[in-house]
Amino acid sequence: MPVVNVNNRNQYALITGATSGFGYELAKLFAGDGYSLILVARSEERLQEVATELKQQYSVEVTPISADLFRPEAAKEIYDEVQARGIVVNYLVNDAGQGEWGKFIDIDLQRSLDIIQLNISSLVALTKYFATDMAARGEGHILQLGSEAGKAPMPLLSVYAATKAFVISFSAAISNELESSGVHVTVLLPGAADTDFFHKANMEHTKTYREESLQTPEEVAKDGYEALMSGESRVISGGKTKMHVYMANLMSDDANAVNMRKLMEPSTKEDGREHADHGPSRREREAIGHASGDLEER
Repeated sequence: MPVVNVNNRNQYALITGATSGFGYELAKLFAGDGYSLILVARSEERLQEVATELKQQYSVEVTPISADLFRPEAAKEIYDEVQARGIVVNYLVNDAGQGEWGKFIDIDLQRSLDIIQLNISSLVALTKYFATDMAARGEGHILQLGSEAGKAPMPLLSVYAATKAFVISFSAAISNELESSGVHVTVLLPGAADTDFFHKANMEHTKTYREESLQTPEEVAKDGYEALMSGESRVISGGKTKMHVYMANLMSDDANAVNMRKLMEPSTKEDGREHADHGPSRREREAIGHASGDLEER
């Protein structure tokens, strides 16, 4: 059993989208440093499995909260439950997010609005509730999941990319507003990574998924965790992602849209990455031994 820092037991990290992908890896990093956890996801069964695993492996307190952040009321319900339990949240990780591949006019409108609710509205609400308490105490840390997709218009993934552009801008603004209050806001920009995102977004046939190299959830989580603990306002995960963001900053929106469209197109490569690689990533299946659950990370 890993040796954990018992001095952190009275500090709590609340993580949304905590049952797979970046959220799951971040939960392990917090647990490894001895922090108590509040894990939020939709599947109660999956939450219990992850909670049990982390308790047994790291001997930390884990509080699972089943909530559907597609619902406008969910953020307030989470906050109220945390308050009712008398828990003070020191670290907030807004990881839950989804996208949907396809032309905007072809995607069901409610699906697009649900993505906006999950990726923006619920994130803003949770940030508002917990950042207000953090500022009143004079301390706290918030990690927001952005994406390199938020740095350029992305045809065939238009709503998702736009939501991540919001997260990046919103996080930078409130980081500035809160800097004198003792509350630190970090936004993490990963590139394409080996999570269930592609399956949820119906993107397993695209060039990005089948032909591009993917980051591991572990490396992205490590970059985000270290930046959060260091009080950095932004971290771009991975050398390739840094290059993509640098190039996007140099180009016009129209030029970026042309380049991004190429990556979003269906792949014709016969020996590319296959759908069988997913449910949870292979690493997650090996770690948890369970290939189902509602996965909503990245």
